[in-house]
Amino acid sequence: MEGKEEDVRVGANRFSERQPIGTAAQSDDKDYKEPPPAPLFEPDELASWSFYRAGIAEFVATFLFLYVTILTVMGVGRSTSKCSSVGIQGIAWAFGGMIFALVYCTAGISGGHINPAVTFGLLLARKLSLTRAVFYMIMQCLGAICGAGVVKGFQKTQYELLGGGANAVNPGYTKGDGLGAEILGTFVLVYTVFSATDAKRNARDSHVPMLAPLPIGFAVFLVHLATIPITGTGINPARSLGAAIIYNKDHGWDDLWIFWVGPFIGAALAAFYHQVVIRAIPFKSN
Repeated sequence: MEGKEEDVRVGANRFSERQPIGTAAQSDDKDYKEPPPAPLFEPDELASWSFYRAGIAEFVATFLFLYVTILTVMGVGRSTSKCSSVGIQGIAWAFGGMIFALVYCTAGISGGHINPAVTFGLLLARKLSLTRAVFYMIMQCLGAICGAGVVKGFQKTQYELLGGGANAVNPGYTKGDGLGAEILGTFVLVYTVFSATDAKRNARDSHVPMLAPLPIGFAVFLVHLATIPITGTGINPARSLGAAIIYNKDHGWDDLWIFWVGPFIGAALAAFYHQVVIRAIPFKSN
């Protein structure tokens, strides 16, 4: 039986990440101690309800993320001019605002990843097990597919006419431009995640209140402002996959590799930079 104290401390997961995202990363212990790296394989997780509850939280969060953001993108595309809609700034606010809200809601349950690239970066930093990382990525992709599918189910004709929120490299840019934008954009996001949830920083600056979902959501907002004109902004492989599968048109698939390779490279670089360069923590194996 999991105790109340453990629920608060590790986000209601007996086999949790060693450093959850969001408010769960704030510790009452002012004396910082480096948490041990998560094992690559933790089979006992599979017998824990908290493990599956975390996966469900990732599914629902990614479902809601795709539902709201794709509808926002379609609303802008439907308008005769950007001035008569929320415009690019509104799209960026929709993505950033949803990430802020959903990370806040799910941080204490799953860590609030909502993005396979974030999960991948935290896996490389040994913040969670490979078992949990694979499960999260699967649930995130399924949630994204379902979220895009619901939008298409409600507005099939409009969905197909307006592109369904599928990512692609825009005219005037090369695939190399798109790949670079995805790498750097994801680097910004994942580096912000590491910095905002750094337990050592929280212990050192405990007198300064910090709500981790806020800088994470703001990073998503800023990256969208910068890269929407280039790729429509992916920085989330599940988001790109869900839209491509449901839209099911050629241009939704041609560039899909960019929106997986780019974010994973960006996440790996961010994990290396924060853990090895900034924190000087070696990547140890069990």
